[in-house]
Amino acid sequence: MPAVLSFSLKQARRMALAAQGFSGRQPPAQIKAAHLNRVIERLGVLQIDSVNAVVRSHYLPLFSRLGRYSPLMLEQAAWSQGRQRSLFEYWGHEASLLPMALYPMMRWRMERAKQGQGIYAQMARFGREQQGTVQRVLRAVEEQGALGAGSLSTREVRAGSWWDWSDEKHALEWLFAAGLVTVAGRRGFERLYDLPERVLPAEILQANLSEAEAQRGLLLHSATALGVATEKDLRDYFRLDPVDSRQRLAELIEDVQLLNCQVQGWKQPAYCLPAPKVPRNVPASALLSPFDSLIWERARTERLFDFRYRLEIYTPQHKRVYGYYVLPFLHNERIAARVDVRAERANGCLAVHAVHEEDRGLDEQGMLALALNLRQMADWLGLQQVVLNCQRPSAARLRVAMLGLEAGL
Repeated sequence: MPAVLSFSLKQARRMALAAQGFSGRQPPAQIKAAHLNRVIERLGVLQIDSVNAVVRSHYLPLFSRLGRYSPLMLEQAAWSQGRQRSLFEYWGHEASLLPMALYPMMRWRMERAKQGQGIYAQMARFGREQQGTVQRVLRAVEEQGALGAGSLSTREVRAGSWWDWSDEKHALEWLFAAGLVTVAGRRGFERLYDLPERVLPAEILQANLSEAEAQRGLLLHSATALGVATEKDLRDYFRLDPVDSRQRLAELIEDVQLLNCQVQGWKQPAYCLPAPKVPRNVPASALLSPFDSLIWERARTERLFDFRYRLEIYTPQHKRVYGYYVLPFLHNERIAARVDVRAERANGCLAVHAVHEEDRGLDEQGMLALALNLRQMADWLGLQQVVLNCQRPSAARLRVAMLGLEAGL
């Protein structure tokens, strides 16, 4: 039996950062579609979220890794017709954009969804009890092409909150989960659904994998994107069932496609790809989406970075600790601060409502890096200025760094 690999926490952190595309290298001066595709293929999944406090979340991970790219390139990759399309929407982590090559690895999930497995109980019940509506909606898509739920609804009263779905919306979401329709595009943020054969390449639709092959492929992709990870980390990345995950993991270890390892301070065993590489350092600086795959598994984030992070959007304002929409700030292998920030488009500014440094804080260079990241984010969003609305001492230091940045210091 081969010796179990052992990594220090610092090594594990560097492996994770490199695996997630934070190389610390200067991004290309001109970012092209190929650069975006390489990052997305490495990550395997971009989580979609509707909150638009700064920008919708699926745009942010690419900015964090590449800098000022054109969001139009992501939209073309996700929702254009023809060869420019390299992504598809499905339930990857949560609602997600995934590289087209992963579509065959999701077919088993679609087949289970048809049986009411692995989906929300309310949706499964609708699929069992309302097949008449489901088939009516499917025929409408077949006959009319890409449709949104709003154009199909027969309700006189418009749906309210997201859980107040019409029957037609329920039917479309069931068909989407079952792989009988896919997302052809978006109108605003509304999904437009069409038949997969009218949207996705034939060779992708014709590729067949068994459940076991697909699940092993997803676990290997998780290992590639995470660097070093526990079984739960690997499973959570594509939201696999624990029973499936543990069985596939055992098969991958037996086949030496994954290796056992241990990480300093981790209670659970860890796993990595063969011949792992540990970077000497990863001097990257980036503002992170709350739904960035580097930090979305909160327990792993605490293990790796000693950073406890909770989204406070749904917390009453008087109970919030850090703010409404808080972006963690990665700097020199630490998550060193958090920034409550908002894109105030009507005022043409990126408003910083709070700055909180972690225990070790940011030195002068770190604060300058934060100022630079905020300035670059504002430029990327087409906002003219960064406005600091925070009175904390950290914000005072950030204000000095912003002034130095503007003065070219």
